[in-house]
Amino acid sequence: HKRPDGVRSAMPQSTMDRMKLMVGLEPSTPQEPELMDELGLNDCCQLSRMQRLYGFAICVSAGLFCSFLSSLMWMKPTKFAILYTMGNVLSLGSTGFLVGFMNQLKNMFKGTRLVATCVYLGAMIMTLVAACYWKSFGLTVFFLIIQSLALTWYCLSYIPGGRAAATSCMKSYFGSADDVF
Repeated sequence: HKRPDGVRSAMPQSTMDRMKLMVGLEPSTPQEPELMDELGLNDCCQLSRMQRLYGFAICVSAGLFCSFLSSLMWMKPTKFAILYTMGNVLSLGSTGFLVGFMNQLKNMFKGTRLVATCVYLGAMIMTLVAACYWKSFGLTVFFLIIQSLALTWYCLSYIPGGRAAATSCMKSYFGSADDVF
């Protein structure tokens, strides 16, 4: 690529850099290599749009299949917990194919989602511990409920006004805490 002054510049890598060139601006300068670059993982994550869609479809389908199988195993807490949690991990991971895995992780740990993400991941771990190690049906069900609620709260954070609407619905249905005391 040649700039207007005749000096060769590196080919723009991102869509934003290409757009800048179209309007006569310089593309952004390379920044410090990120962890993904240093580990060489960006090279293997450069998927075409079709590959990303296939990855998404396969992961979300496998996640839904695992969740369906878990519903058939509801009387066997260990199998149920493993299948249900695996279904959630696959479904959550499927969006990484659409937005990129590093972007997915960055978005998961943003301030508005940090608590929901930590509770969700912690509940998944505790679900498996309760089912596989402690073999406690009651605790497994408890952590599955926490896991489902945290996932719902996490998903609502992606919908503008989603959490506020859900909170308003719950208050109107159950009444506010002031009504209880």
